[in-house]
Amino acid sequence: MKIAEIRELKANGELAERIATAEAQYNQMLLNHSISPLGNTAQIKTLRRTIARMKTVLNEK
Repeated sequence: MKIAEIRELKANGELAERIATAEAQYNQMLLNHSISPLGNTAQIKTLRRTIARMKTVLNEK
């Protein structure tokens, strides 16, 4: 998700909901990776950075 797309989301409603969803997805991905390796481990890094971007924009607002 691009930073411009993140900034268009509403601060309290949509952005907080997307952060919670992404964090749940990230935790599930880590669990799945610990059991059996993922085909593309770069997805973990990408998702972690996306969560950080969303939290940064939420903090700015």
